[in-house]
Amino acid sequence: MSFQALTPAAFGAKAAGARAERMRRSPQYAGGVFHNAAATRATPSSPGGLVREFLFGEDRALRRPGGAIPLISSPAASSADGLFLTWYGHASTLVEIDGARVLCDPVWGDRVSPAAFAGPRRLHAPPVSLRELGELDAIVISHDHYDHLDLPTVQALISLTDAPFLVPLGVGAHLERWHVPAARIIELDWHEDALVAGIRFVATPAQHFSGRGLANDSTLWASWVIAGPAHRVYYSGDTGYFAGFAEIGAKYGPFDATLIQVGAYAPHWPDIHMTPEEGVAAHLDVRGGLLIPVHWATFTLAMHTWSDPADRVWREAKASDLPLAIPKPGQRVDASAPPPVDGWWQTLG
Repeated sequence: MSFQALTPAAFGAKAAGARAERMRRSPQYAGGVFHNAAATRATPSSPGGLVREFLFGEDRALRRPGGAIPLISSPAASSADGLFLTWYGHASTLVEIDGARVLCDPVWGDRVSPAAFAGPRRLHAPPVSLRELGELDAIVISHDHYDHLDLPTVQALISLTDAPFLVPLGVGAHLERWHVPAARIIELDWHEDALVAGIRFVATPAQHFSGRGLANDSTLWASWVIAGPAHRVYYSGDTGYFAGFAEIGAKYGPFDATLIQVGAYAPHWPDIHMTPEEGVAAHLDVRGGLLIPVHWATFTLAMHTWSDPADRVWREAKASDLPLAIPKPGQRVDASAPPPVDGWWQTLG
């Protein structure tokens, strides 16, 4: 019996054969793991103290909203020209671009962990069911962490849609273990691209790490360029602030809209998650138009207060005089006429 057969399915699978050989040829791969362009620290120097602070810190109640998060259950719309973005919470976002429908990092599960009974739990329900999303043309995954790649969500999407999964190198091994057909998996290295439903997808660099079990960095992580005939979107995935943003902006920008990670930051891991201020800087670096902050509100993954990401990104966006939308989960945003920021989250504490 193989070691993989003894591990929980949620851990995914290790790449083998032709997939592993392709990974070894990647410029990002050395010594059996993937690497960032610059040296980074992904774990705190004193993890024991961090765990105590996370579990027992005096301010832990402030890491949750003080009331029910308002949700908007928008019905599935038919494909339309233009650019519309619907954020469902955390990083899960539907991008409707030039007639195509692209779902980014879908996580509909209750907990982001390998166990159904433990780990960070949702602070709000998904605004709509996966079935209510309607037809999809592509599913984009930024990396294999549990809050971005969710086993039950993937398994549900296998039967609900025929859309291909676009993933960084190595992540396809997880999907195949979970019974996603190989023909529906498109794996890309940084700066490789694929054309799906008339949309060009480019896996671009990010500064992060990966892992679902005992070993980290055995799969690649990425940000994504989603480029249609008339519009472009940049999705940061999880990342620290780094020089690569300016390079992405110069090579692939400008972008009509960006989806930028602004939550789960801490002094303990400054290299692999951006603060809201860094998120605004990244948006400017990639030459973004409308900024929609993601990676906040849905799961408690750091010690900052629940509302801090939205408060700080709003303040920084105003200081930089850039277009910003902070939608409620499920609210569909027309990038050409975004709703004004109204501070809805501030009523929840």
